[in-house]
Amino acid sequence: MNFSIIVYIIGYVLKIEGFLMLVPTFVGLYYGETEYLSFLAVAVGIMVLGHLLSFKKPKNQVFYAKEAFVSVPLSWLVVSLFGALPFVISGDIPNFINAFFEMVSGFTTTGSSILTNVEALSHASLFWRSFSHWIGGMGILVFILSVLPLTSGATIHLMRAESPGPQVDKVVPKIKDTSIMLYIIYTAMTALEIILLIIGNIPTFDAVTLSLGTAGTGGFAVRNSGIAEYSPYVQYVIAIFMILFGVNFNVYVLLIRKHLKQALRMEEARWYVIIIILAVALVTVNTKYLFPTLEQAFRHALFQVSSIITTTGFSTYDFSVYYPVFSQTILVLLMFCGACAGSTGGGIKVSRIAVMVKTIKDELSKIIHPRAVKKVRLENKVISSSVVNSIFTFLMGYFAIFIVSLLIVSLDNFDFATNFSATAATINNIGPGISLVGPYENFSQFSDLSKLVFCFNMIAGRLEILPMLVLINPKTWSLSFKFKQKRQTKKSV
Repeated sequence: MNFSIIVYIIGYVLKIEGFLMLVPTFVGLYYGETEYLSFLAVAVGIMVLGHLLSFKKPKNQVFYAKEAFVSVPLSWLVVSLFGALPFVISGDIPNFINAFFEMVSGFTTTGSSILTNVEALSHASLFWRSFSHWIGGMGILVFILSVLPLTSGATIHLMRAESPGPQVDKVVPKIKDTSIMLYIIYTAMTALEIILLIIGNIPTFDAVTLSLGTAGTGGFAVRNSGIAEYSPYVQYVIAIFMILFGVNFNVYVLLIRKHLKQALRMEEARWYVIIIILAVALVTVNTKYLFPTLEQAFRHALFQVSSIITTTGFSTYDFSVYYPVFSQTILVLLMFCGACAGSTGGGIKVSRIAVMVKTIKDELSKIIHPRAVKKVRLENKVISSSVVNSIFTFLMGYFAIFIVSLLIVSLDNFDFATNFSATAATINNIGPGISLVGPYENFSQFSDLSKLVFCFNMIAGRLEILPMLVLINPKTWSLSFKFKQKRQTKKSV
């Protein structure tokens, strides 16, 4: 394994994080808060450390899937660890485990929180929480690839190890150009939402932080009531943008290139829209007796469904307490469904569900018509057996982590609904669950062990399971160590 390139990438990641941490530093200065000193100190420290780690470019810049599947999860762990330090130093979140949980939740765009009073935080800390959503939404390494001075064509492995979905392709010939194009679209959509929210007559700080959270499908709010206090206009704007950020970004690339027909033929996007329409209709009908008007029932249903399927986690209503069991069940199922591949959303992904449904249908057809020759297709492309196998491998790893996590978390002796939904909320990067971890509750009551398990789940869920399994696999390190020993023995001989 090429450890030098892994160290170089992590060093570069730290330099970028240090630079980005200057933004909440200026926010703290603007609001006259002393907490800006904590962000400034950490920013300078990790920029220096990052410079030391990436000072010398490795002679061997070639890396393969194994290097990517190690460097990506390590990078996410490192940025979360250092990103938590300003919270601890400033005293906003004095417990490091809690601060680490909050930062992992931020960068993985989960939105789960240990905070009981969000409004007690400084503006700098509130901005850093929401900004971490925006940074992690498109992907830390995707951003790094747009500026990282690497010439190796194998950088596609970094994007594949970090980007959500069963397969990742370049939208333009060069990876760097792909990363830049994705971030231009991402930034433009975020800016548009900020403008529309400001038009809705809410504070600029709220408009910016909510837009950052929406873009990353994260869900950190800046008010204890979440989105409930804002006007219906603001709720509709956020709901629509949550749906838009849950769409595969390839759709927007096609629209920019004026390939309208091709964009409209994106099958996964059609599945995604149909699921949302059906879920909103069912929840609206099932909950209309709770509200004075049908419009209110529809608005809350649209917001809750959009928030859950895109794994954003914002809320306008405590569905875990007041919604009927039928509507709660729909929302829990949407937790597992997730948004589209190639979006900022989490979950299993609509494309995987579509392929699984088509695969089951194909197998049933073969039983009934043994001589028929049919192939599973998605987006008018034949799905290869390797893609199908990778999907089932993902699912096996997903449910293995889910079951083990649920068993460990159950040691805290909370009710099953709390444990199950908390595990689902973290591995699917959603944020809220039901019962004791509902939209207006938090994760502070869990033990440190459970919080660390949830941190593992959040990173594993954001990175599509396999990179974290590769990272913790002893063979990943033992084989590299043995290879290094053999090479040193040959040199000595």
